[in-house]
Amino acid sequence: MSKQVINTEKAPAPIGPYSQAVKTGNLLFISGQVAIDPATNDMVTNNIVKETQQVMKNIEAILSEAKLTFEHVIKTTIFLSDMSFFAVVNEVYGSYFKGDYPARETVAVKTLPKNANVEISMTATIEL
Repeated sequence: MSKQVINTEKAPAPIGPYSQAVKTGNLLFISGQVAIDPATNDMVTNNIVKETQQVMKNIEAILSEAKLTFEHVIKTTIFLSDMSFFAVVNEVYGSYFKGDYPARETVAVKTLPKNANVEISMTATIEL
C-alpha cells in the first residue's frame, strides 16, 4: 500500500516534522490543526469562536486539496485547553457538518502547540 502526502498553501505549514495530511488506501489522515492563519502565519486567539472557525477553515482547505469535503470525515478528535470551551467549540464544529456526524472524542489537555485553545484532527474516507 502506498501513501501520498497532502499539502496546501491554503492551510498553515506544519510546525514540526509531520505532513498536513497523508492519504493511504481509502483513508485520509489529517494532522491536528490549530488556528494559524495561513495568510499571516499568526495565531487567531482573540476568541474561541474565531479560533475554532480558523481551525475548521484550515481543515477544510486540506480536505479540498484532497478533493474531499466534511461529508467524507469519519472520525474526529478535538483537544481543548479547557473543557469550559466545549459548548462553543461544539457549536462551531457542528456547523460544518450536515448530519451523519463522524465518530468523535473531545478531551481536555494541559497545553497545546502555540498555546492554542483548540486543536482538531480528522480521518476521512475517500469513498462514500
